[in-house]
Amino acid sequence: MALEVGSIVEGKVTGITKFGAFVELEDKKVGMVHISEVSNTYVKEIRDHLKENDVVKVKILNIAEDGKISLSIKRALPPPPQQQRRNNLPRGYRPNMDYGGFNSRKSNENMSFEDMMNKFKQTSDDKMSDLKRVMDAKRGSSRRGR
Repeated sequence: MALEVGSIVEGKVTGITKFGAFVELEDKKVGMVHISEVSNTYVKEIRDHLKENDVVKVKILNIAEDGKISLSIKRALPPPPQQQRRNNLPRGYRPNMDYGGFNSRKSNENMSFEDMMNKFKQTSDDKMSDLKRVMDAKRGSSRRGR
């Protein structure tokens, strides 16, 4: 059977380097698994994951014109289960955060646009004054120590 990009085959680890492992495939062809393609987790030391003569399943990523074969062990594995996001909310959403009083549409439904803008401006001014006070305190404390 000829090797094809995208196919998953078995091979034997024949050599290990700092940057990856060499895997012998059928017909005595050898491909390389880069260290970033060994596992779904961070790999600092490849020898913690593989040793010579291990039989591994690999996915063929690329076959270059010069005959070099790029392989992946992690892409031959079933995909890792993703953590279920709570209620399928977007990443970074924090439901308990107060977004300047604008976290609820119901509270803003009865307000006119001008009222909402005034509320936003007041909240913004309050946050800026708090920030300015903190920054001034930091600047003042460093000058006192001199």
